[in-house]
Amino acid sequence: MVVEQFIADCAAAIADSAPTKAVRETLTRAVSDTTGLERMIGRPEKGGVQKICVSDELTIINVVWAPHLTIMPHNHNMWAVIGVYGGREDNIFWRRIKDDPAGRIEAAGAKSLGPKDVRPLGDDIIHSVTNPTSKLTGAIHVYGGDFFAMHRSEWEPEGLEERPYDIEKNMQMFEAANKLRQ
Repeated sequence: MVVEQFIADCAAAIADSAPTKAVRETLTRAVSDTTGLERMIGRPEKGGVQKICVSDELTIINVVWAPHLTIMPHNHNMWAVIGVYGGREDNIFWRRIKDDPAGRIEAAGAKSLGPKDVRPLGDDIIHSVTNPTSKLTGAIHVYGGDFFAMHRSEWEPEGLEERPYDIEKNMQMFEAANKLRQ
């Protein structure tokens, strides 16, 4: 597998009448071939976010979660498909509390993803993510838009009040988690 072909396959999939289903099929093939995937993107050595493709219509990133790293609840405001190729990614799904003036949320479910698991997320999903293991977790995330330019929200962890998503702060969390491993 080569990265250019994977990007082309994802780009073709988002043009499908059911893009999340088509991307899920493409991503399922990719994460089922761990050796080929690691040849394409490299073997995870530390936590971080590697941009594979970013455009107005499509973002593909390789997310490597450091051990025990947790990212607070956030939304994407676009559909996503997540495929884990190593380790474990635990997702808590949240829903808005009706008529709450602070935009607070409450837990609404959970899903644990392990190697070769692929999960679509709708454009209105709010989730938090934890790597519960003492090892790195690798996952390919495919989004139906520009993940880095989209206006989004996050919820602070104590009061679960909504605020604007701070991408720089979240990227710094990956770096801080790496320092803890050293």
